[in-house]
Amino acid sequence: MDKLLLLLCTGICAFGVFIHYTLYQNDISGDVTDSQYKTQLVAAVVGLVAALIIAAINYKFIAKLWYIYAPVSLGMTLLLFTSLGVQRQGADDIGWLDLGIMQFQPSEVLKLAFILSFAWHLSKVEDRMNEPLHFILLCIHGAVPTLIIRQTGDDGSAMVFLFIFFCMMFAAGLSWKYMVLFAAAVPPAIYVLWNYLMQPHQRQRFEILWNTELQEQEAIGAYMQQRLGKIALGSGGLTGQGLSGGNYTYVPEIHNDFIFSYIGMTMGLLGCMLVVGLLAALAIKVLSDGSTAKDTLGRLICVGVFSMIVFHSAVNIGMVLGIAPVIGIPLPFFSAGGTSTVSLFVGIGMVLSVNSHNMRKYHMFYSEAD
Repeated sequence: MDKLLLLLCTGICAFGVFIHYTLYQNDISGDVTDSQYKTQLVAAVVGLVAALIIAAINYKFIAKLWYIYAPVSLGMTLLLFTSLGVQRQGADDIGWLDLGIMQFQPSEVLKLAFILSFAWHLSKVEDRMNEPLHFILLCIHGAVPTLIIRQTGDDGSAMVFLFIFFCMMFAAGLSWKYMVLFAAAVPPAIYVLWNYLMQPHQRQRFEILWNTELQEQEAIGAYMQQRLGKIALGSGGLTGQGLSGGNYTYVPEIHNDFIFSYIGMTMGLLGCMLVVGLLAALAIKVLSDGSTAKDTLGRLICVGVFSMIVFHSAVNIGMVLGIAPVIGIPLPFFSAGGTSTVSLFVGIGMVLSVNSHNMRKYHMFYSEAD
């Protein structure tokens, strides 16, 4: 097993739990309760156990069961359109399933199911993926979860699926002709999306990034969270105000999507660089494990997990810095959310499985025929 990868993600998660504990102790606002850090702690333990179990099972065996987990994850996502779907206060999407005893986000489960099933699909048509029929089928495979998530109103997660799709297609050997075709289709697609598909409040999230006049108009409206987030981030200076008291700035949802602003406020630029460095090291280690995979399936699974971590990290930090729109993307292992934390650990478990099963003697549920 890749002990360094396991230690790295466990250490980052422990750091995140500690950040949430200090956030609760500092009592910056009424938005933060002890349930946040307790949920993170429980999710970390559950996720770590799940990662170790998955690491022990051959990834080929897991991927081959796509006909089970893919329909189940899609079914759970479709339940969002029933009375079980919940739209949390302040959110634009119906992203949570209310099962009575708990609430969770099926989109996080669907991301993992998509990475596994798409990696399996690509590995089976590797030499023929650039043939028109197989290319179209691969695009349909990527479009189905993306469009379903888009219909729930969760634009952020829909963009995650698109990014994973393109990264895995590129890693599998997508022809440059299709890359040119994609590039040529981007401008008209953006035009149609901007003028006909996006709602006014969605366009405003982008316009507010560069329109200073709109920023002033929405200083206590649509721009308030991002404005306060940047103020909090900058107030920490080089070393921060400390984790045990200071002249803290209130930021709505600071425990969730804007946790990076709290890190900057309390730990300063050095703390922010530490977090970015840890997440970058995690992503690079995942990609490194993918480069040593003995087959295409293992390599693509690692690429999928890598692209998920990178997109989440880059967009979340971009939201706080004011260079990306606020679209509800959590910071891996730091933002509050039990489902997200467990899902990330499961993704790491998949990478650990790829790494640990490179050697024949460690195979489990594996036969020579596989």
